[in-house]
Amino acid sequence: MSEDEPGWEVEPDDEWGAAVIATVGRQLKLRREAKGMRATDFARAMGYSEDMVYKIESGQRIPRPEYLDKADTLLEAGGLLSAMKEDVEKVRYPKKVRDLAEAEAKAVEIGAYVCSSIHGLLQTPEHAQALLECWQPAYAPKDLERRVAARVARQSIFERTPAPALSFVLEEATLRRKVGGTMVRRQQFERLLEIGRLNNVTLQVMPLNSAPHPGMSGRIEVLKFEDGTAVGRSDGAFNGRTISNLRDLRVLELRYGTIRAQALRPEESLSLIEHLLGET
Repeated sequence: MSEDEPGWEVEPDDEWGAAVIATVGRQLKLRREAKGMRATDFARAMGYSEDMVYKIESGQRIPRPEYLDKADTLLEAGGLLSAMKEDVEKVRYPKKVRDLAEAEAKAVEIGAYVCSSIHGLLQTPEHAQALLECWQPAYAPKDLERRVAARVARQSIFERTPAPALSFVLEEATLRRKVGGTMVRRQQFERLLEIGRLNNVTLQVMPLNSAPHPGMSGRIEVLKFEDGTAVGRSDGAFNGRTISNLRDLRVLELRYGTIRAQALRPEESLSLIEHLLGET
């Protein structure tokens, strides 16, 4: 998608995002005017329409990273504009997803059970896209691209040093669901095996023949932070809202612990995934 296509607007309720894009736009305009360049000449040199240049400078559109790099070179900004890419990249993602990513990035321990899909941190881009394409009402192509990119960006958590302790429990039924074509499924199984073998990751599968367990009503997730605080969420408890008090967190930890005890052991889980890969 090019910058001249619609869709890179900041979400209406994203005050931080709007402030970031407004600041970036002002800097672009100030640098352009300091160089004595008209918007028409700048647009031609950049390879964009004049209308798009005005929209970016007025904070109406989110510039792509390559736009900022090219503008930095053209306007001789000494890296100032390119340095804004990190915040601009965050604004591209939906606010709800960005908030989740920030919490995950700070966590030293994450425990998650998902009953209806593979956890977002474990999904390949192709699997994520196949899942999101099933959503109703359907996402517009620009929104689909944005959401897939946001989901994949969260996976930088696996590159953190020191590495957080990560625990996932997935349902066997979810793994057997035919999401995407054969190649998409093979790549997803290979990704699960790769992550499941990391020293800081525990990956378990709840088998089809398991007894009922505390996760039957939906997702359970607990994130713990370095300062001793934690947050949790469950689709089947506390009206699905995020909780942080010790009593409610203890409830979620008890339920998640029971789920892990009923699931296959990590080595058995990886063997099952290898078997599913062989069947694909």
